[in-house]
Amino acid sequence: MDLELAGKVAIVTGAGRGLGRAAALSLVAEGARVLGVARSPEQLERLREAAPERIAIAVCDVAEHDRVAELPQLAIEQLGGLDIVVNNAGIAPAQNVIEQDWESWRRVLDVNVTAPAVLAVAAAPHFVAQGGGKIINVVSTSGLRGKPGLVAYSTSKGALVRQTEALAAEWATHNIQVNAIAPGAFKTDAQSQVLGSPEILERRLRKIPARRMAEDSEFGPMVCMLASPLNDFMTGATVVIDGGEVSKL
Repeated sequence: MDLELAGKVAIVTGAGRGLGRAAALSLVAEGARVLGVARSPEQLERLREAAPERIAIAVCDVAEHDRVAELPQLAIEQLGGLDIVVNNAGIAPAQNVIEQDWESWRRVLDVNVTAPAVLAVAAAPHFVAQGGGKIINVVSTSGLRGKPGLVAYSTSKGALVRQTEALAAEWATHNIQVNAIAPGAFKTDAQSQVLGSPEILERRLRKIPARRMAEDSEFGPMVCMLASPLNDFMTGATVVIDGGEVSKL
């Protein structure tokens, strides 16, 4: 199926590795051009090397909200437009909440909740002027079911689900669709501790009805589907990709 993404321009945050890189490369494979955003210049250079004619890069810590607000104009200047925003960057410090300092808590919210809002709001005037756009927020199954040791992260991702729904309702009349993807266990660097221990991995897989973790390649196609103009009536939804984990009792 042609998803009609040829010539579209997307911003992908957290694009240097893991699911963000997978999203960026899937969009490029469908014919889009991508502004990849991440903190690591080295990771971004490796991303650009995959498709230098279609990928531009911007080094940015999304906790720096003034810089985030500049990204839509940067995409327009470097790639000629903006049609899609993928808010993927996030942090998930694992810590007992009683021991967590409030500065760490605030940073989680700055990165996982406020930065997506800043980027969405900065892109919105352009989307309104051109008659539409797509915003895809990467949430987490931790935002659908609270997880011990990840209280700040679960709080932030739950808030991002509600933000997705509220923006979708507010901007639907402008033909701006806002949806979310909630990934479960993917084989990324964030799961290195699990993947590095056969015992921990076995325990983790017992919680997943599919009895496996997902590959990065299973994430990008959903991003492309939500980004497609063929999907203009779907907004305010959260799509779960987790092998059935949150659906079981």
